[in-house]
Amino acid sequence: MSSKELTTTQDQSDSEAARLAALRRYDILDTPPDGSFNRITALAASLFDVPISIISLVDTDRVWFKSHHGLEGVKQIGKDPGLCASAIVQDQAWVLENAATDVRSLANPLVAGEFGLRFYAGIPLTTSDGFNLGTLCVIDREPRPVTEDQINQLRHLASVVMDQMELRLAARKAVDELSGALETARMLGQEIDHRVMNSLQLVSSMLQLQARQVEGSHAAEQLHVAALRVASVARVHQHIFKNQSAGSVNAKGYIENLMAELQGTLNGSSPILVDVQPASLAADLLVPLGLVLNELVINATKHGSGPITVQFQEPSPGKHRLTVANSGERLPMDFNPANTSGLGMKVIVALARQLGGALEFGTQEDGTGAMFSIEFPVSKDTLH
Repeated sequence: MSSKELTTTQDQSDSEAARLAALRRYDILDTPPDGSFNRITALAASLFDVPISIISLVDTDRVWFKSHHGLEGVKQIGKDPGLCASAIVQDQAWVLENAATDVRSLANPLVAGEFGLRFYAGIPLTTSDGFNLGTLCVIDREPRPVTEDQINQLRHLASVVMDQMELRLAARKAVDELSGALETARMLGQEIDHRVMNSLQLVSSMLQLQARQVEGSHAAEQLHVAALRVASVARVHQHIFKNQSAGSVNAKGYIENLMAELQGTLNGSSPILVDVQPASLAADLLVPLGLVLNELVINATKHGSGPITVQFQEPSPGKHRLTVANSGERLPMDFNPANTSGLGMKVIVALARQLGGALEFGTQEDGTGAMFSIEFPVSKDTLH
């Protein structure tokens, strides 16, 4: 071996050692499953309409899966057969539209063997200092074409993965270095909320983009509703960040602001009339209350007509009551939320239980339209 070849080999070894050191600093290998990463792989699989999506991290002699949508029971594979190990040696997308005919993958055991991989698209997970730790990839057992728009969407989702990893690294460093510094912890929590909100807004925008690509279909309607749900979570995070004070917020300002933003999202299709009594709202109720409000109002725009009325009252000491009503057709005589086929009503029932209440329904006082109410304790601490 020549001196030039020895130098190249040494440089490659040093580069891999530095990459592995960067991977170790995140302390993520062999950690339990995480819902935030699982939601990203589920979304990636849905956007590409493929059965498998993986967040992989390339270790010394293995490729470990932080999330593996559609590949149950497999937590890691060897480094040699892993396509992800090939994907991280470059900074661009690694795409095999038909792995059975692509010279780069003909001999790969995942392609030639029983697994029968035919389609692979992976984006490197790149740190802020330029190290490729692994990939976010989508996989199919059938060949398929891929568009530049889809690759850009996968690239955005890979950025969200790295945002989450960087966030966890920053949080751990802050706790290690500033344990006991309560003010620093508070500021870190606000930063987490801000980043989560930005990530959710990105996902919502991507769902809206996907809906426009299949405009006029049932899938477009479902994608639009999903985008509204994700946007609602982002709005809740935003208002928690703005309004939190000693564990509670002003119910009137919180609900009025949420409804004003939702009205803008719905493009004024039905005016939302808000009647909120001044009250203090416990912080642990903000998320379920914001989400159930979003679902009830969206449901009213889909199935009702005319203005939508949102009321929030304290009917008795220690109790809140939320009511959303709309004009239009009355509910069927045999209406039962538990028997509806749509996801929205099931979400509403589950959120009502999370608030510590139960969903009530009927018509408005004049006998028209539909009305839904939830009465619940002023704080989850009162639940037994």
